[in-house]
Amino acid sequence: MNVVILGAGTVGTSIAQLLCSNQQDVCVVDVSRAALDSVEEQLDVQTVVGSACDAITLFQAGVQSADLCLCVTSEDEINLVGASLAKAMGARRSVARIFNPAIRDTSTFDYRRHFGIDRLLSLEYLTAVELGRGIRKQGLFAIESFARGGVEVQEVAVEPGSRAIGVPLRELDMPPGVRIGLISSETRTTIAGADDTIEAGDHVTLIGSRERLQDVKRLLQHRTPPVLNVVIAGGGAIGFHLARLLQSGRFKVLLMEADGDRCRYLADRLDQTTILHADATRQTEMEEARVGRADVFVAATGHDEDNIVCGVEARELGCSRIMSVVRRPDYANVLERLGIDVAVSPREVIPRQVLGMVETGPRLDRTILSGGEAEVWEMEVLPGAPITRAPLKELQLPHILIAAIEREEFVRVPGADDQLQTGDTAVVLVQVASRAEAMELFIPTN
Repeated sequence: MNVVILGAGTVGTSIAQLLCSNQQDVCVVDVSRAALDSVEEQLDVQTVVGSACDAITLFQAGVQSADLCLCVTSEDEINLVGASLAKAMGARRSVARIFNPAIRDTSTFDYRRHFGIDRLLSLEYLTAVELGRGIRKQGLFAIESFARGGVEVQEVAVEPGSRAIGVPLRELDMPPGVRIGLISSETRTTIAGADDTIEAGDHVTLIGSRERLQDVKRLLQHRTPPVLNVVIAGGGAIGFHLARLLQSGRFKVLLMEADGDRCRYLADRLDQTTILHADATRQTEMEEARVGRADVFVAATGHDEDNIVCGVEARELGCSRIMSVVRRPDYANVLERLGIDVAVSPREVIPRQVLGMVETGPRLDRTILSGGEAEVWEMEVLPGAPITRAPLKELQLPHILIAAIEREEFVRVPGADDQLQTGDTAVVLVQVASRAEAMELFIPTN
């Protein structure tokens, strides 16, 4: 597979290293000859000096025949334009790294669609999602989003006494546009069928829009889950994304930020989060924030050393669960000894994301769910694919669920009468044992 990486910084170099170890052909582009020399000393890659926004440079890098172009410079504008150019010049898939949270917000403007980019990649957001997984216990929490963010996959634990227990799924009063995708028990995970039932203690994977998914709680949970108090130290991109993920759930979030201007920015955008102008590296201010009474403390400042110090201080103050953002891999061995329960690095989220994009054929992306027993695929619907021959209700789809359809201007959860069309992107839930059968449905036969 041919991959072009625009940007030879820390992220670009780590992606190149990952892809080279997986026997992919890689070309790295950067304006700095020194940066490229450093990459060449470490890796067997082609390099091209020049701007990611220069069509001639991209042509020299071979984007016209690239299977994947990743634009991961330190500037949003360069990444958007570079990825857009690469796609227009012939790259099969183009991905742009972005920093500004507003670019991911499609409620105001769809940057991805406007620039013709296949995916916007925010490592800060993905790091926040990893932290959110560590905070989450039982209850709803978004674990993945697909199809331009129009569809989310969430997980909920079924409580004893729920009205849904023992009732065939076809008889449940589910909101329109929401599907039950997976049913997981202690012994197995299965794709949900219309005649299946759920039992107390099962974990159910739900698919739909965030607003609609919230309505499902009344079917699966009859008790109000306890509120967890979460203190986040650091209001940078990771802290911001984490607070926004948590504030719509059963969490009471306090965010500590030392910069006054940044506090005002956060207060304008996080209406359900308490913003405290305080320095988490100072013990007195940690005490005033009552960190010791929090259920979870997350150190997410921009400096590893500050995060480690804050985590140790939070543990001494009495907080029961400590999480930290740590970017340097050489710190990993000391964190457990210091009482930090979970450490997440932005570098850790790169392999899963990038390797999922390095696909051939109609599969555009792959995400592992439920401990590896199921996967979510984003599939390009090609001319002649068997999946297009009939409405979904007439197709034999064992252990496969078409979870969402992205078509031109809309993204939605399909009904039984819907039929996939050439040019659609389908979000497909697949049980691992049925991967070969699922793939055959999308391979053109003429």
